[in-house]
Order: sequence, then C-alpha cells, then structure tokens
Amino acid sequence: MKQLSQKIIDTYNLWRTSEYFDKQTRDELNAPLTNEEIEDRFYTDLEFGTGGLRGVMGAGTNRMNKYIIRKATQGFASYLLDKYGKDVKRGVAIGYDSRNNSDTFVKEAALVMAQNGIPTYLYKELMPTPTLSFTVRELGCIGGIVVTASHNPKEYNGYKVYDEAGCQVLIEDANAIISYVNAITDLASIKVASEDEARANGLLMDVSDEVYESFIANVKKQAHDIGEKSAKIVYTPLHGTGNKPVRRVLSDLGYDVVIVKEQEVKDGNFPTVNSPNPENAEALSLGIKLCEELNADLILGTDPDCDRVGIAVNTKDGMKLFTGNQVGALLVDYCIKMNKSSLNEKSTVIKTIVTSELGAIIAKQNGLKVIETLTGFKFIGDKMNQFDKYKNGEFVIGYEESYGYLVGNHARDKDAVVASMLICEMASYYKNQGKTLVDVMEDIYNKYGYFLDKLDSYTLKGIDGIERIKAIMKEMREKGKSLMEGIAQVNDYTVGIGDLPKADVLKFVFEDSSWIAIRPSGTEPKIKVYYSVKGESKDDAQKVLSARQAIINSIINA
Repeated sequence: MKQLSQKIIDTYNLWRTSEYFDKQTRDELNAPLTNEEIEDRFYTDLEFGTGGLRGVMGAGTNRMNKYIIRKATQGFASYLLDKYGKDVKRGVAIGYDSRNNSDTFVKEAALVMAQNGIPTYLYKELMPTPTLSFTVRELGCIGGIVVTASHNPKEYNGYKVYDEAGCQVLIEDANAIISYVNAITDLASIKVASEDEARANGLLMDVSDEVYESFIANVKKQAHDIGEKSAKIVYTPLHGTGNKPVRRVLSDLGYDVVIVKEQEVKDGNFPTVNSPNPENAEALSLGIKLCEELNADLILGTDPDCDRVGIAVNTKDGMKLFTGNQVGALLVDYCIKMNKSSLNEKSTVIKTIVTSELGAIIAKQNGLKVIETLTGFKFIGDKMNQFDKYKNGEFVIGYEESYGYLVGNHARDKDAVVASMLICEMASYYKNQGKTLVDVMEDIYNKYGYFLDKLDSYTLKGIDGIERIKAIMKEMREKGKSLMEGIAQVNDYTVGIGDLPKADVLKFVFEDSSWIAIRPSGTEPKIKVYYSVKGESKDDAQKVLSARQAIINSIINA
C-alpha cells in the first residue's frame, strides 16, 4: 500500500472531521478510500493558474468544490479591492453553464464578493461564456467570473476570471491574483454573506433581461443580407447553454433549424455523450444521424458553455466532419468576401501560433494584416483591446484551431453564438449558388494550397503524469533540430518570441514551412501536439503527417 506523507494525512483528517466542512463533504471522505485516492485528492492544492481553476469535482484540496471556489473568489476579491479601491462599486458579473454544481458554485462566489463589499450581477439562468464577456463590458463592471469546464467530461468543473474589458485576465494580472489566492492558508477564515442580506444591501443583483437582449442584438449585427435562407440546419447544444441563444438568433433570422431532442435539455451528466466536446465525432453522432435522416445540409453542435462550435456537412458522399482550422479558413474567406467594401489597411485577422496558416494566407493575399498570439483566446482579446486603445488595427475575425471563433466587437472571448449564425449564413449563401461548404473548402485548397492539420492529445494524470510531461518537454528541447529531418528552426517560447509573453511551447518549423507545435495543456493533465502540413494533395500531406506522428508517438509513449 502506498505510504502517505504526514501533511496529506493531516489535511485529509481535517477535511473529514472539521465541522467547518459540510456533512456531504465529510461523508464523502469518510467513505472507504485507498491511499492512492486520498493522495490524489490532497497531494496538492488545485492550482489557480493563468486560466483560472479546472478540475474533477469532489472533496479535497485537489478537487473542485465550494471551499476551493471560496478561496479563489476571496483571492480575486482582495486583488480587486487593492487595485480598484472605491471603484469596486462598479461590481463583478458572474455566469455559469449547465455543469453539475455550477449554480451552487456561482452563488458561493457571489456571496464571498458580497462579504467583501463588492456588488455582483448574477445571471438568473445558465448563459454562454461569451454572454458573460459581453455583460462585463455592457454593465461597466471591473471584472467577471464564469463557472464552467468548457468541453471537458462530466466529472469536471472550472472557474475563469475576467478583467474589466471582458477578457480573461492576462498573465501579469493572473499572477497577481494567484499570489492573493495562495496567501490564503485557512479556508475557515473566508467569510460568506447571507443571500438575503446581500440582496437587501444591493450587493447581489440579477442581470436584467435587457442585457441579454442587447447581446442578441449585437450578434445579429454581424449578419448579412444573403437572400433566401435555404440551408436546412440540425443543431445540438449538447445539453448546454447554447440552446436558448443559438436557436433564438437563427429563428429571428429565418433559418430552418431542427433540434436534436435527446440533447436539448440542460444536463450536467451529459448522458448521450462520453464528452460534450464538438471537436469529437462521437459528440455529434446523434446530430449526424438526424441530419442524414432529414437530408439536412449540416449539423452544428456547441459545447456546454457555448464558446466552441463543431460542424459536419451533408454531401452526396456522406457526412463530412470539419476541423476547427477548416471552419476558421472558411470564415476568414467569407468575412473578407462579405465585408469587402469596409476593409482597409488596418483590417486584421488574429490567430494563435498553433492555428493553421491557411486562414493567414487567405487574409494576406486579400490585403489584410495577420497577427499571431499565444494559445488562449484572452491573447486575441488583448489585441482587440489594443486596437481600441491605440487605433492601430481594425478587428475582422479572431480564431483558434480548437473550434473557437469571434466576429464582432461585442465580446473579448470566443463566441459560438455568432459563429453558429455565420456558419448557417455561409451554408445558405453557397447553397444558393449550388455549392456545399465541402465544395467551397475544395475551392480554397485549389487556390491557396492543401493544408492538413492534426491535433494529438496525450492524457497523463496524477503526480507521475505531471513529471512525465515535464520530461517530454525537456527531451524535445534537447533534441532540437535533430528531432527529425527537415527542421529549419526551433522556436522556444519559454524565452520569449517577438512581443509574445513567455510560454511553455515548442514549435519546430520545417524547410517547407510545415510545423509541429508541442505544449502542456494549461487546464487539463495533457500534453498536446499540433501538426500543420502543406502538400500538393491530401495523400501527399497525409504521408508526411503519418511519418511525423510516428516519431512523436515513439517519444511520448516510450
């Protein structure tokens, strides 16, 4: 049996016996647990990183629960009080998705803020993450909180923090918040206001319906007059927050939409999928089946917090799943085409360093500027804020390979509501010309070259997993150009590249401009490998991709 450290034993015993922790928590920890299970729950504190919190729900310091939410919120509140002083009266907006315990966690966060004298605006119902970003901006708040674990499996939940621009906090501010959170060593010292007192004192308020209506109106501003809305759409919210706003926008604009009934109702257990991730074909399988039965044009699915959207298109050869890079390239091409008259020398497309070059090539060949950021939409949002401040650019579209897109200035985070609307608009626009989105994608490849992009994720859990991820990154750095034949340049972002912040990312650039990027996930126990290959044909690119994947697999699985 694995031996536990005295620190783990002491913390475990405190949590399972102290009256500060509720009966449900104590009962969970007093149930039979192996030493391995106890260690995993208590070997560390769930880290509040630059992306906030994300972890498996349950009792323990290394789990998502209301006590960890209180600690994170108290740290955030202390940071806000020191930074804004009396200006904290502008308040904090808080939203949540359909995950289990999300409604409980946001109430805990709101009441900790209230105890600190900081007003909170809380949505009365679950809402997409981009709606929260919009709300912070609309109400002039000093910050925001979203409780969500995005597209992770049902066991997970998370907590993301936003700045006064509606953007996830950047590295410098995140590190400051982390220092406040880490300074809290006694959970029992955190005070929580009563809901009745908080409401009576104006420290807990509901977000008004007018704010939601304003969000919908701003999304619809990005629509174009394309004539007949001819595309027949199947939509699944994957038991999440997209059900209300996505269907509302598409209905208002006159689209023919059929819902996947089995996945319509919010449900944090996500009973119809292994993981509510629209990047995975399995998550869209019910929608694909319905799309085929109805002979609809496409299926689109949004993740639980509705900031990502995946699609599959119906063709004469069957259903065709699209990657995030392909949808991004389609949207770049379409936005340029539909907004030609308003584009100028400041018009800019923003993408991440692990996103395919195809969209960038389309933009550049049409006279637009392209900016690259680190992985994470907060860096795209930051560039948008710089455009507002310095008037040195005009935002056209921002996107990343992980199915996240934003068109419009209403938010500073990826928005699957506006992306879903534009995908349906594209499908109708091209259907009116006798084309599917697959046909349009082939036209783009023929014009700009064939790009094959792939993401491989390797899950490595627990203490051993963390050490293995560190060892893999160390080995990759040591190999450098010798990793495989044809590498012309190795970009190590830990030392800083250009004006980008430092990050644990390695990018191997080949002589033909293909590349491989490797990074640990900031929110999950994973190491991610991104491949981008340009070839004369799909078969040509696939051969190169397979050979490179084999080399990387041999290292990671050694």
